[in-house]
Order: sequence, then structure tokens, then C-alpha cells
Amino acid sequence: MISFRGDAWKFYLKLKRTQRSGIHIEKLDEITEIEEIQKFYEALDDRLLMKIRYRMVKEKKGSGMIPILVSTIPWLLFIFSKQLQGVLFREGSYLWAIFAFLYLTILISGVIVHFRENAWANVHTEIIDDILSERRERRGENAKEEGT
Repeated sequence: MISFRGDAWKFYLKLKRTQRSGIHIEKLDEITEIEEIQKFYEALDDRLLMKIRYRMVKEKKGSGMIPILVSTIPWLLFIFSKQLQGVLFREGSYLWAIFAFLYLTILISGVIVHFRENAWANVHTEIIDDILSERRERRGENAKEEGT
């Protein structure tokens, strides 16, 4: 069945199938990948984690090259449209179809890569935030125990 609900829904369905088949959900590649990232960050101190977090925020907030290309290439094509039409639409030429296919392929794949990179930056930022807040809570609890 075709579903347009996205990757989160597909992952949820995969979790359900895995659980029904009797396999531990912790064994899924997606879960072990996150656990590896968590273990790596847990081994680092707070100051270094904050620096890494700042870098991840920069990656998330930065526009990057792909959105710039997505917005500027059409303007360049518009500026040189008369010359492009002369080359692409010569009598009997299918250059326009090749050009359109290549342009759309590069554009779509670039947008997909951009959003995947952004999603991974979000994952890393969330993991770092969780680790830092857990450590703060533990320090707060330890301070309360020492004070009583």
C-alpha cells in the first residue's frame, strides 16, 4: 500500500512488524545507530558537548549551498534564457529534454540531501541536549542530597 505519511510512519510500522515477529526492537539498525551516537556523546565532557552543540545549531540554521543553488540557478537561467532557447530548441533537437531532466534530477536530489542533513543535525542536537539536561538534573539531585 502506498502511503504519503512519511518516514516516521514507515519507521513506526517497522517497529510494529519487528515486535510482532518476536525480535527485540533494540536490535533494529536505526535504534543501534542512535545508541552509538548517544554513547559517543556521553563519553565527552559538558564543555566539549556545548561546543559540538553550537556547531550542530550552526549546521541546522545555516542556509547551506543547496538552498542557495536552488534559488540562484533559476535566475541565471532566466538571465540567459534567450541564449539557452537558441541552443536547446534548435529544430529537431532534444537537448531541452536532456537539460530539463538533468536540472530536475540535480535539483530534487540536492533538496533531499539538504533536508536529510538538516534532520541529522536535529537528531544530534536533541541527543546532546538530553545528555546535558540529564547531567544537570543529576548534579541538582546530588547537591540536594549533600545539603540534607
